[in-house]
Amino acid sequence: MDALFDVAVIGAGPGGYVAAIRCAQLGLRTVCIEKEPALGGTCLRVGCIPSKALLESSERYVEARKHLAEHGVQVQGVSLDLERLLERKDKIVKGLTDGVAHLLKKNGVERLEGHGCLLPRAEDGHRIEVRGSDSAQVITATNVIIATGSKVADLAGVERCGDRIGGSTEALAYDAVPERLVVIGAGVIGLELGSVWARLGSNVTVLEYSERCLPMMDAAIGKRAAKIFKRQGLTLKFGVRVTGARVDGDHCVVEAEGQEPISCDRVLVAVGRAPYTEGLGLDQVGIETDERGRIPVDAHLETSIPGVFAIGDVVQGAMLAHKAEEEGVAVAERIGTGWGHVNYDAIPNVIYTDPEIATVGKTAEELEAAGVPFKEGSFPFMANGRARALGQTEGFVKILAHGETDRVLGVHMIGPRVGELIVEASMAMSFGASSEDIARVCHAHPTLHEVVKEAALAVDGRALHM
Repeated sequence: MDALFDVAVIGAGPGGYVAAIRCAQLGLRTVCIEKEPALGGTCLRVGCIPSKALLESSERYVEARKHLAEHGVQVQGVSLDLERLLERKDKIVKGLTDGVAHLLKKNGVERLEGHGCLLPRAEDGHRIEVRGSDSAQVITATNVIIATGSKVADLAGVERCGDRIGGSTEALAYDAVPERLVVIGAGVIGLELGSVWARLGSNVTVLEYSERCLPMMDAAIGKRAAKIFKRQGLTLKFGVRVTGARVDGDHCVVEAEGQEPISCDRVLVAVGRAPYTEGLGLDQVGIETDERGRIPVDAHLETSIPGVFAIGDVVQGAMLAHKAEEEGVAVAERIGTGWGHVNYDAIPNVIYTDPEIATVGKTAEELEAAGVPFKEGSFPFMANGRARALGQTEGFVKILAHGETDRVLGVHMIGPRVGELIVEASMAMSFGASSEDIARVCHAHPTLHEVVKEAALAVDGRALHM
């Protein structure tokens, strides 16, 4: 007999498991279907969390080798224990994935391990076949939330072998520091993991098709980031169209238009991610994907089939874990209460390089293209007392406000711990704040947050400490 649920969530990544928990909190009988034994999706298992663990460890390594002496701390004989570094990363991942399993159980969410596939609808609800390793069962749910996430995007001419030429998953677990690493793509993944292995001793070359660094971000941020990363030892090449990569004996060869072939030990393909919708049975229920493989949804994240929703990386928008979480909660509340909402204008994006990069809202280029009048103010971390005490003075905060109403339209940062600072900007924008509103808030001294206040003051030409 088919099991009947109020909500079936396919996928247990950040969007899926959060949606399942919120549905259960609202009193809905909920099941979460996940084909991987460990919960948490790409983010927890082979994405956000393990990469941040490696970033933190690699930064500590460089600090001990090069920067502690500036603080009067003398350290001798610093060396790298890569095996232990990777073990720490794996331990963090294990703890968090186990934590997700506990949260589902605590909230009364039933978990089914297997691949979920939509079947033609029955009279009593949507049917889903769950195929496990050695068996299959069919369940029925009044509502379905598709939260299957994304996969590493392929690049024509580059065949990933899963070892020497691979994606982010492989780059999280190299068994040795590659002497020469070529990273294809200067986006978030490429810069984060490229900087990890550069700090650990690899000679890293980053090849980017676009003409500038971080093309999806404010141009001023990308320009400053490129200068900083080059000083840190990364070789950045822009306007490069990679046409092939292959394993040749004991090394790899990367080929690009107008470039000499590059010989290296490993290749990291980081050209983005693609929605993961294979085997979901979308064609069986009448759901068509768009030209990029995404599932079209309406303003309430509902597909063309009533009662079937989609969230996260499989729908339009930034591929961010916290965006998926917000959508998961919105859909759960839509199902449970009739109302749910996501403010897409206030979703921050963070790159955890050193220094960190964070942004929310519109870029100057987007505002100019749309003909929106705006004014801007920026303030450098060099002029901030807390940043000087930390010894981390690279970067700045830039605030864009409407030229007539002063309402904040975008905030862009590069500097120490801006992944935390961006929350202030996101909250301000969520409440429709003006730059003057931010400027009039009393900020504790000495803190990095004062740079946000000074940038807000600078919008009106009245920064106090410059």
